Amino acid sequence: MNRLFFLIIFFLTTCLINSQSFEVTVKDIGSTSAKLQSLQGEKVTEVDSVTDREKDTFRSSFENKKYHHGFYRLAFSNNRSVDFLYDGNNVKLKTHASAILDSMEIISSESNRLYYCFIKLNKAYKTKTDLLQLLLARYPKEDSFYQSVQEKVNLLQNEYLAFIKAESQREPYSFIARYIRSAGLSPVNFNISPEQQLGYLKAHALDNVDFDDGELIFSDVFTNKTIEYLTYYRNPQLPKELLEKEFMKAIDSVISRAKVNTIVYQHVVEYLLDGFKKFGFDKVMDYIVDTYVIKDDLCLDEKLGNTIQRRIDQNKKLPVGAIAPNFMMTDISGKPIELYKITKEKVLLVFYASWCPHCKTILPQLNELKKAKGDFEVVAVSLDTDKGEWKNFVDKNRLDFINVSDLKSWDGAAANEYFIYATPTMFLLDKQKRIIAKPLTIDELGT
Repeated sequence: MNRLFFLIIFFLTTCLINSQSFEVTVKDIGSTSAKLQSLQGEKVTEVDSVTDREKDTFRSSFENKKYHHGFYRLAFSNNRSVDFLYDGNNVKLKTHASAILDSMEIISSESNRLYYCFIKLNKAYKTKTDLLQLLLARYPKEDSFYQSVQEKVNLLQNEYLAFIKAESQREPYSFIARYIRSAGLSPVNFNISPEQQLGYLKAHALDNVDFDDGELIFSDVFTNKTIEYLTYYRNPQLPKELLEKEFMKAIDSVISRAKVNTIVYQHVVEYLLDGFKKFGFDKVMDYIVDTYVIKDDLCLDEKLGNTIQRRIDQNKKLPVGAIAPNFMMTDISGKPIELYKITKEKVLLVFYASWCPHCKTILPQLNELKKAKGDFEVVAVSLDTDKGEWKNFVDKNRLDFINVSDLKSWDGAAANEYFIYATPTMFLLDKQKRIIAKPLTIDELGT
């Protein structure tokens, strides 16, 4: 009986010891609740809500919950947050709301101690080496001070690389070790010219990133490394068209490596599409969609939004060479117009809206081009919902087009058949209504 009693006590004690949990104390946080979020690059998914059990202390158990290993964020209502790594072990952190990173104290969790050491080291290393490089670029090489600065830079780099090497090999298969190996900054020879350094980074900055480690999508490794790599190709002095071509080169380099793992490949492509969408790089988005999404039939996260899905569908189903869908719509006077009954040798189909800022520029330019050349017809499909606003726009700009609309905006039949995701969108058609071009600008029209 006594033996059974001790076995039960031992079992219960073991369960308590192995019960994974997190406890985060943030002094003066000024919030009594928080959201526990899973991080996946820049994508944030809420997984639980947590209330403070004691003042400024938030805790919860991972028991009986299917939490994957990776980074999580405890997000508070006042836009402050604490990130931590869950890898199957207990996590206990303590910090102050006024300086969450700088005052971070790791009570338990060796992985989180390493993580916070790493991000602090990264920040310090980047700040110091950037400043010292400015001195090296401007100071005479023959001066003794130059040599002192050079030695300091080399010392900083050696210390940084020593940390990366030591901590990534202590438990090489742990999540934090794999994270540090892939997330570490690339070593570069500061004794060579900036142009040579840039060339080296373009060739080798991704060498240590383990794109085959699918579990690392639950961190910021792949997104951070992708944006870091893109900056090597960013040149503010280049016109947008040439800059887009440079970004395409960078994208090819990143994706060629990411393809070793389908999950990572999809993760990187989603991040690139979302990023270039925010900055309005339409040609880059089309390049990614055509070269990778459609070609490899990638299934993207529906949270990317309807506009990206429409772009994918448009590129897939209405490429250059395809027959444009027919439609019938009424013009401003109420007369029905059928696309296929227009007999001009070339027809430019343009979807626009009177409230679209870019349309207010390009439609009048298109009107002048048509007057000057006269060898093509323009069918302007308005996505307006108010007939008065549509008519005022046409009259004000004296648009000599076939002006039609069903006043249903994005939900109109033609807008859906042509997968319109932005305005203006243009399709240049031949006499057989075959798509011969999809120009983005007047200069690209080439009629």
